[in-house]
Amino acid sequence: MMSSAGLAPFAVASDADPARTHADALKALGLSLDSHRGDDLPVRSPIDGALLATLGTHDAADIDAMVARARTAFLDWRQVPAPHRGELVRRFGTLVRDNLDPLSALLSAENGKILEEARGEVQEVVDICEFAVGLSRQLYGLTIASERPQHRLTEYWHPVGVLGLISAFNFPAAVWAWGTTVALVCGNAGIWKPSEKTPTTALAFVGLLQRAMRDFEAAPANLVQVAIGGADIGARLADHPGIDMLSATGSTRMGRDVAVRTAQRFARSILELGGNNAMIVTPSADLDLAIPAITFAAAGTAGQRCTTLRRLIVHEDRKAELLARLMPVIGKLSTGNPLAEGVQVGPLIDGAAFDRMQAALERARAEGGTVHGGERITDGVPATGYYVRPAIVEMPGQSAIVCEETFAPILYVIIYREFTQAITLQNGVPQGLSSAVFTMDMREAEYFQSALGSDCGIVNVNIGTSGAEIGGAFGGEKQTGGGRVSGSDSWKNYMRRATATVNYSSTLTLAQGVRFDVVEDDNKGGN
Repeated sequence: MMSSAGLAPFAVASDADPARTHADALKALGLSLDSHRGDDLPVRSPIDGALLATLGTHDAADIDAMVARARTAFLDWRQVPAPHRGELVRRFGTLVRDNLDPLSALLSAENGKILEEARGEVQEVVDICEFAVGLSRQLYGLTIASERPQHRLTEYWHPVGVLGLISAFNFPAAVWAWGTTVALVCGNAGIWKPSEKTPTTALAFVGLLQRAMRDFEAAPANLVQVAIGGADIGARLADHPGIDMLSATGSTRMGRDVAVRTAQRFARSILELGGNNAMIVTPSADLDLAIPAITFAAAGTAGQRCTTLRRLIVHEDRKAELLARLMPVIGKLSTGNPLAEGVQVGPLIDGAAFDRMQAALERARAEGGTVHGGERITDGVPATGYYVRPAIVEMPGQSAIVCEETFAPILYVIIYREFTQAITLQNGVPQGLSSAVFTMDMREAEYFQSALGSDCGIVNVNIGTSGAEIGGAFGGEKQTGGGRVSGSDSWKNYMRRATATVNYSSTLTLAQGVRFDVVEDDNKGGN
């Protein structure tokens, strides 16, 4: 069966070699990296350290030129009716769906997440395209009751301009698609700065978007561009007066820098930053539900999700039973080459991530913790990759290291006695992204979701902390940044609001009953 792009079906080779898989995927997609090659940025697979590509990077002058081109594209694109803008996103989504397998393989080879999770991420791109297409016919304003007779008070939403988007390595496609597809139907142009660890995934997805644009006369050139480079490129986007808004996903440290830079020039920012997510397991919890939820949330993507479960707050009466069931399950997880069938946990992104994990475990021991697992795996995996066993760490309390986010599969276990104490522990960290409770007690479930309960942006009952759906607004509070990058009514972040008043009466009435009489000269300026 041929895809609509005329490409043959794709399958990962049986030897699951990352470099070969990456090259084969690009070939299947009909894409070339030749125009992006250079000597600046070696791109290596975390699976085995294989060199996938060497790319050129952009500098400040390149960014200036990109912004100028994006501004020109925006001035044209904003004039295209929103439902027609949605048609471009629909075409792009179709291309992604038709090429799901090679895109997934390419992403897995470059990012290191298991192939099944990579497919899930690419499917998420398809899903957000469908969401954005529907949204293109629902960019509603309001008609507001005016206090003045024969006046109409209306709220309009207009495109904001040029979006700069910075994404992280762990979701190298979905995070960009969350923001960009919505921004496009809202009438904006975009510049994407992907992680320097996963730039070829970005080039592949934008390559398909450009293919969708070729036969779409309404789409101007340079509507979406890719900026390749490191932190200096992100800083240039944050500082640039031609970037009307910046969406940044990454660490809290990065978010602080972006927030200051954009605030200094009064630009908008959408920040989706760190998560130190907790699950409360209550006396009534159904462990048949909780165990698989904990396992995936803690170990999925090798613990490298912003929604990864990092703190397990367990009632003292359930801890022994829960750990007796959980540890064997975690211990049996298949860790290895993520391109291979049956593997459940792939490698950490690089050696620096491994070092941070080991440093965190040493601190946990120093703070009274008992560590189970967490060591590097060397048998049956590529020796040049950083594969680890997920760690379960029993802690005497919520110590300093527990309050920090380590981007690795570390699950801290803490006990509680009273439910309000569990809520205090849940909320007692600087981050506020995702949270969960497992309970069969209606009062506990409702309390957890109320203003007295979790202070996170995502609040789940009897489901884990990771795996958000695209229809709900995604983001969190406190040091998570407060942004909502996609879902629900987050489209308003990508538009500017205009409140308009029309007087269709024959008199001038001021608001709030104010009187300001004007006396005109009878001569009215004549001689």
